[in-house]
Amino acid sequence: MSEPTGRAPTYRLRLPASIKREAERLAGTDGASFNQFVAFAVAAKVGAMRTAAYFTERRTVADWAAFDRLMGRSGGVPPRAEDEVPAAR
Repeated sequence: MSEPTGRAPTYRLRLPASIKREAERLAGTDGASFNQFVAFAVAAKVGAMRTAAYFTERRTVADWAAFDRLMGRSGGVPPRAEDEVPAAR
């Protein structure tokens, strides 16, 4: 499937009619075309999967002893009132 220079490759996608309708509706409310919406959705999923893989890899090389020392240290100051998360959340 070669494309002219400067154009994005095309991909045929089969979706259930109900999902396509909903994606078209959401794209319209967002001011995007259906193609833009699908491209953004795929990009978001790729980003999420890369992020998960990154943290999985980082977990394997973590220094848990250093983490425990850091979390168990004494001293410091308590959070200020403006630093705390409101109870309503």
